Amino acid sequence: MSERTVIVTGGAGYIGSHACKALHLAGYTPVTIDSLERGHAELVKWGPLEQGDILDESWLRGVLDKHKPCAVMHFAGLINVGESTREPGMYHRTNVSGTISLLNAMTASGVKNLIVSSSCAVHGIPQSVPIRENDPCAPINPYGRSKYLAEQVIRDVAAAQRLSVMMLRYFNAAGADADGDTGEMHDPETHLIPLCVLAALTGKPFSLFGTDYDTPDGTAVRDYIHVTDLARAHVLGLEYLLREGGVHALNLGTGRGTSVREIIDATEALAGQKLPVVEVARREGDPPALVADPAAASRLLGFTATQSDIAAILKTAWAWHTQVLAKGQP
Repeated sequence: MSERTVIVTGGAGYIGSHACKALHLAGYTPVTIDSLERGHAELVKWGPLEQGDILDESWLRGVLDKHKPCAVMHFAGLINVGESTREPGMYHRTNVSGTISLLNAMTASGVKNLIVSSSCAVHGIPQSVPIRENDPCAPINPYGRSKYLAEQVIRDVAAAQRLSVMMLRYFNAAGADADGDTGEMHDPETHLIPLCVLAALTGKPFSLFGTDYDTPDGTAVRDYIHVTDLARAHVLGLEYLLREGGVHALNLGTGRGTSVREIIDATEALAGQKLPVVEVARREGDPPALVADPAAASRLLGFTATQSDIAAILKTAWAWHTQVLAKGQP
């Protein structure tokens, strides 16, 4: 195995491309595996691209045998909660069956270290806030269930095949690379911060879902973590596995909640103008608050989010989307 090569599934996507840059800066060679169905070839800048589908197990094994990585970072998957309710079979096929395909290929190729992109959606509506890793998991939509089921399969295979695994449960990834090398390019875009920024830049109305939550200002509260902080946590997770091994599930967040109204206010301050906001009914199943308890990641990895204040997140997102719009991209 190559001690400095890491396979990155979904490395042409938002978080995966940031992880590739973080790996490169840490002295690793990231090899991106991506179908490019939703990823972007232009975001693959720090290592080679192997284009294909993770559901193609024999092809996947060939890529692993070719590059002989020390580990796999697994970002490939579908992430849109609303779409998952309309197309649950597609979500389970990609997020669960795709993970099984990857695990089978890793087992056949002798790759023993896996860092997994998971989600706080595995918890569903939390019984208490902040959310800890051992709090009950009761996902409320097909996306969350697909991530939870993938975690269970990973645990079973890890036990049988003696894999070392780091399952990283994100809260709300946001922002963009400070150098402008990569950022968020979803089509359609469904995430709050880019939608706020794009409302300011284009005048397209922003839909505020719910103003009657049991929160200080009536809007939903979330824990926003800068994508560059997330990427750094993945490298720390990789290096921990290479040293210590084991199977771990960790929250990645800041421990601070920010409401939708506060995001709107901060975007307006940055833009120097009011946003075109349309208030609509809350979406079914949206919890009032999702905030991480980040203590376990701090203890195990020495990780603390350092770039995740809302002003920094918005500044980098603004610069990225300004750059993308200038190129005529969505």
